[in-house]
Amino acid sequence: MNTPAGSAESKIPQQGPSAFDEVHPPQRELLDDCVHCGFCLPTCPTYVLWGEEMDSPRGRILLMDLAAKGEITLDGSFTEHIDNCLGCMACVTACPSGVQYDKLLESVRPQIERNVPRDRADKLFRDAIFALFPYRRRLRLAALPGALYQRLRALPAVRKLAERLPGRLATPTMRRLAAPTMRRLAAVESLLPPVSVREAFARLPVHTAAVGRRRARVALLTGCVQDVFFHRVNEATVRVLAAEGCDVLVPRDQQCCGALEVHAGREESALARARRTIARFETLDVDAVVTNVAGCGSSMKDYGHLLADDPDWADRAAAFSARCRDVHEVLAELYSRPGSDDGGPRAPRTPVPARVAYHDACHLGHAQGVRSQPREVLRTVPELELLDVAEASLCCGSAGIYNMIMPDAAGELGERKARAIRDAKPDVVVTANPGCLLQIAKYLPGSAEGAGFADVPLLHPVQLLDASIRGARLPHR
Repeated sequence: MNTPAGSAESKIPQQGPSAFDEVHPPQRELLDDCVHCGFCLPTCPTYVLWGEEMDSPRGRILLMDLAAKGEITLDGSFTEHIDNCLGCMACVTACPSGVQYDKLLESVRPQIERNVPRDRADKLFRDAIFALFPYRRRLRLAALPGALYQRLRALPAVRKLAERLPGRLATPTMRRLAAPTMRRLAAVESLLPPVSVREAFARLPVHTAAVGRRRARVALLTGCVQDVFFHRVNEATVRVLAAEGCDVLVPRDQQCCGALEVHAGREESALARARRTIARFETLDVDAVVTNVAGCGSSMKDYGHLLADDPDWADRAAAFSARCRDVHEVLAELYSRPGSDDGGPRAPRTPVPARVAYHDACHLGHAQGVRSQPREVLRTVPELELLDVAEASLCCGSAGIYNMIMPDAAGELGERKARAIRDAKPDVVVTANPGCLLQIAKYLPGSAEGAGFADVPLLHPVQLLDASIRGARLPHR
């Protein structure tokens, strides 16, 4: 469908019953906010890749408008173009009219999940993802065969077999010819993080005392994938917060916050997880609930909106969201406090003479609006040179589960992001989301011109800060 979004078709009256059900359909006033100006086009990853109007934010809003007016159904083309969206929210940042595309997408994806049957292979694959990733215990069990597989993959015969998976084939044409399910499985295999059984089963202390006089008391959401496969990031987060004067509480019985399900349109289970998260953290006497995962933080800050029409939870959700902070926000607030006794970095830093490329995770920069704070925090490290990366606002292709369910588009974006990073010639790459770390690691060393980048550390910013505070060598993840 190539109808220009500014055409008269976008202004037609109601033609029949809405294609949406009555549970949180996209609001008419939000749909009407879009004036089809086109400022979103160069920021939208799928429009940049394909130049297809219906794969732009204004094109998708037109589809939502047509569905609301009864002109089209939700199956077929509508679902295809909504599924193509990464949900990166770059268009929200770029829009001069303040169009809340995030709220529109958030309302439409559950409509698809409820009302559009998916083919069997697609449904099974998505169900498998959500039967694993939101469950920390299951992830820990999966770490056992994962660690064994990664050891076996070092053997030439196993490595050769893995490289024959369709998603690992040499050219885009060969990958497109492979069966979609096989391409998805290959994408999952290629994104496996380095697995350490010891780290997968490690636990953070329930309470870590502030070093010196306490400046704040915070609770940490440890995440699911983050705590199992990126446990070192959580350890570094606790050390940095404590070193900067924070008591850190880590509730042992916390569960998934529901972020992946929110972004995928699995509304009912996502809201159940949101309620459990609120109930677990709201009783804690803390100044902030801290996250170090961009996707988790964006959802938790949105609980107030997600549960706004639930009379039993609306006020509790709003109060909880008001206390949620990304770790960089907490640190930047501490550093900016007036007065020499309580402001500025407390922990001494050792120099890190390195060129550091910072990648803005979409759900941190666009969804949460947290852009300056990570850079401010990194600039407290002596001798560190912070680099700009071209097309900084363009998604790397990770986008929650997108790089597993849409591996071709994610691959094009991953390769594009890797080229931009290589052009900056960094010694270290940092980003505040585990999915981005895995996506960038997959593509950064992936071409001949990328030779030499395989040994570049890819870190969460707090890992770099932690290494500077401790005077330690930089880890590689």
